[in-house]
Amino acid sequence: MLRGIDVSAYQSSAYDTDGLSFVFIKATEGRSYVNPKLAAQTKTGRDAGLVLGFYHFLWPGNLTAQAEYFVSHAPEKGSDILAVDWETTGDGAHASNAEKDRFIRKVKELRPSHRVILYCNRNFWLNIDTTSYAGDGLWIADYVTAGKPRIQAKWRFHQYTSDPIDKNVGDFASKAAMREWALDA
Repeated sequence: MLRGIDVSAYQSSAYDTDGLSFVFIKATEGRSYVNPKLAAQTKTGRDAGLVLGFYHFLWPGNLTAQAEYFVSHAPEKGSDILAVDWETTGDGAHASNAEKDRFIRKVKELRPSHRVILYCNRNFWLNIDTTSYAGDGLWIADYVTAGKPRIQAKWRFHQYTSDPIDKNVGDFASKAAMREWALDA
C-alpha cells in the first residue's frame, strides 16, 4: 500500500510530503469555484515527485459545463489522475447516479489520456449508488483501518481518516506502478 493525502484550500500550499507517494488536490467545484491554492499545491506535489490527482466536487445539473470547467482548470500532465468527488453538497443535495456517470464519461471524453476515477464515501457506494460505475477506479472513503474499507468492490484508493488531514492509501505495489497505471489510460 502506498501512502497519500488529499488537500483543498483548507490545507497549506506547502503541505508535508514526507513518506507520501501521491496527493489528490481539489481543483474545482460546480461551475464557478477554483481552489485558490491549486497552482501552489500542485507545485509542492510535483517538486516532491508525487503522483498527482485532481478532483472536482460535483453538483447536480449542468454536467457538460461542469466537466468542461474541471478540465479547463485541472493541470494536464500525462500521469495525472482525475477524480469526481460525489457527495452531499452544502445545500443538502447530490448529483444523481446518471449525472455522476455522465460526468465521468464526459471527463474521459475530454481527457482521453487520463484515468478518471470516482470518490465517494461508503454510504454513497452502498446505499445511493445504483450503477457501480466508477470510471477507471474507485476511491472510497471509509474511516477504518487503512486498506480495509468495508465494501466488496475493488478499489484503487482508500481514504481512511480525516484527522488531522485526509489520509489515503493506494492499492499499488510501488509509486512506479501507480504512475504506470495512470499513464496507461
